[in-house]
Amino acid sequence: MEIWEAILLGIIQGLTEFLPVSSSGHLELGKAILGDQSVPEESLLFTVILHFATALSTLVVFRKDVWEIIRGLLQFKWNEETRFSLKIIISMLPAALIGVLFEEQLEAFFGGDIAFVGAMLIVTAILLWLADRAKNTGKPVRYRDAFIIGISQAVAMLPGISRSGATISTSVLLGNDKGKAARFSFLMVVPLIFGKIAKDLLSGELDPLQANYTFLGAGFIAAFLAGLVACTWMIRLVKRSKLRYFSVYCLIVGILAIIVSFAA
Repeated sequence: MEIWEAILLGIIQGLTEFLPVSSSGHLELGKAILGDQSVPEESLLFTVILHFATALSTLVVFRKDVWEIIRGLLQFKWNEETRFSLKIIISMLPAALIGVLFEEQLEAFFGGDIAFVGAMLIVTAILLWLADRAKNTGKPVRYRDAFIIGISQAVAMLPGISRSGATISTSVLLGNDKGKAARFSFLMVVPLIFGKIAKDLLSGELDPLQANYTFLGAGFIAAFLAGLVACTWMIRLVKRSKLRYFSVYCLIVGILAIIVSFAA
């Protein structure tokens, strides 16, 4: 992999982590187009690093929210921050359970099967179209909603299913306010990403000592900067009900991916 390729994949990750078009799906398509021949462990490490970068960009964009949550938790009271944190924990349960029980099966989907990615992008397109047609409300995310949104996040572990698209769409279809749905969607993934990275490093599944830090660093910086822009932009788009455009985009890319896979 060349440095420019690492930067390009980093930009793809940074933009698509927040825009509802599936970052994992676009990374798989990007690696297929660029002819990435990395062994699974190296490819997975690069993907993990890029997700780490976008998690940090989320913390930067929502730094005030994160600080308020931490300050509220340190009061050790049953306040709004404590309730919000509990909802985040509830939303993490489905993805954490699936990730632990079916980790090897999930990794098998990241092998360059662009036909599968294309099919999942079409599923994402349908979800976004339905959510865009839903009316906006002022309802906050409830505990039951948090668990259902968590199930959507677990399904979005498949490449081609947009995590932000699936979770925001699910939340909106449950009747939640679009702005609050976006905020909850972006914050709920941060603990999972950090937890996954810590687990992989401690278990020895990833070997940072054998990594090419030049490529990883270039991809990290590109993903972080692109993530800052995309996260801020996406919040505005969700509030303005502009998801239909991403729905059309996912549909087109999904169909093209399937056509290319059969033509190859």
